[in-house]
Amino acid sequence: MTMTLPEQSQPSLLQKQFPTPEAIRLIPEALARKYNAMPVAIKGGTLQIAMANPADLFATEALAAQSRMRVEPHRASRKEIREAIDRNYRAYAEIEKQVSSISLPKSTDDETVNPDTITDAPVAQAFALIIEEAVKARASDVHFQPQEDKLQIRFRIDGTLQSPMSLPAAMTTPLISRMKILANMNIADHHHTQDGQFSYKTKERKVDVRVGTIPTVCGEMAVLRLLDKSQSNLDLSELGFLPDMMKKYKKMLDIPYGMILVSGPTGAGKTTTLYASINCINHTEKNVITIEDPVEYRFKDINQIQVNTRAGLDFSTGLRAILRLDPDVILVGEIRDAETAKIAIQGALTGHLVLSSIHANDAFTVVSRLLDLGIEPFLVSSALIGVVAQRMVRRVCPFCARPATLPLVERMAYAKETGEEQSEFSHGSGCQACTDTGYQGRTGIFELLHINDEIRAMLINGADIADIRAKAIESGMVSLMKDGMFKVRAGITTPSEVLRNAHLAE
Repeated sequence: MTMTLPEQSQPSLLQKQFPTPEAIRLIPEALARKYNAMPVAIKGGTLQIAMANPADLFATEALAAQSRMRVEPHRASRKEIREAIDRNYRAYAEIEKQVSSISLPKSTDDETVNPDTITDAPVAQAFALIIEEAVKARASDVHFQPQEDKLQIRFRIDGTLQSPMSLPAAMTTPLISRMKILANMNIADHHHTQDGQFSYKTKERKVDVRVGTIPTVCGEMAVLRLLDKSQSNLDLSELGFLPDMMKKYKKMLDIPYGMILVSGPTGAGKTTTLYASINCINHTEKNVITIEDPVEYRFKDINQIQVNTRAGLDFSTGLRAILRLDPDVILVGEIRDAETAKIAIQGALTGHLVLSSIHANDAFTVVSRLLDLGIEPFLVSSALIGVVAQRMVRRVCPFCARPATLPLVERMAYAKETGEEQSEFSHGSGCQACTDTGYQGRTGIFELLHINDEIRAMLINGADIADIRAKAIESGMVSLMKDGMFKVRAGITTPSEVLRNAHLAE
């Protein structure tokens, strides 16, 4: 068996062609990861392989011996290869193999389970493989949803649920019990809601897993939230801020005291923005204290406090105590009630920079929300530095992006926000890399309200929120919808994604 080494070409083989199932079957996943090599295609009796180091003769000979074919290596980046391996090697068959070796009860009505089955190697292995597949697929959540005839496994990827596999209904209790053991929950209690957490180390990285269970008519349902530790080190430039907006926001973070609020619905990325903001602050010169529920990611040189309502430690009592600990910067996970809002405002007025999130549709609704919580207008105008409203939109898949003519309503929405006509937009046609969705990954769209002197005067005089919005836009503020359409112009997302996520804020 011999090999040929073609000259490096641009773009890489993985960018030009998707790996075929026939090629993938020739090289096991373990070997592909060992040599940073991804089999791509078979052409003329030769196996084309993308490799990080095509000049590694030992690796190419090993791959040739495994495939029993002539090997043609092509250069690709290590990142490209790792992502291709994660996308193309799936463990669903191995999960089914592990499940088939388990002695399952004939009846699914019996809530008891043999303790030996819970820790049985096949059950543990099947559960581990499910988590591995979820991490590979970049899932943020894993749903275990029992039905009458099966256990449906669903992954939330880029904000949308997908159903990659299902297992026999009798697997519900063993798998739920397995995750309860890992999360130090009560495996004998099937009638109450429970929550817990554990850490899991995959082949690539370590993730923290939050577990929540609740009884349903078909058995216990569980949802796992996967927290990738690498996401805690995100920079503001990675969130999707356009350059001008990011420059303004960084200036707001440089102000030594006042309040900055991040708003949006659940899943809009508020916590990620707050963490990226904390990363911009000099931790060595400032005392940064956070109070969160829960603490999702751990930071060095930052004092993080976990809310514990059973011990009497909630946001308001914790925030009141933090003010006595000589803080420079305070991060409050969420403003949920009037007491927390009042203490946070007082902290901002007494020489501290306070960062927090609040549920509101847009930046201006945040002001109304604070007024509804009983905060006086002059206090809001004095304490508030600015508000960031945000949403998450899916990015067009770079592997199948192509120009496409979109429906008239989308073209009209784009023209309304940008003032320009455009007939074709970047659109994902669907491919293996994006599981035929046309999207891969997400980015943020933002609306930044800076409380300048004019808006501050309007707040004190009790101006209507609509008038404040008009003045802010007149001063150059970019709305959520317009920021999204600017990203459409750049080919990052599509008009339909922006309309789907930002229309409620208009």
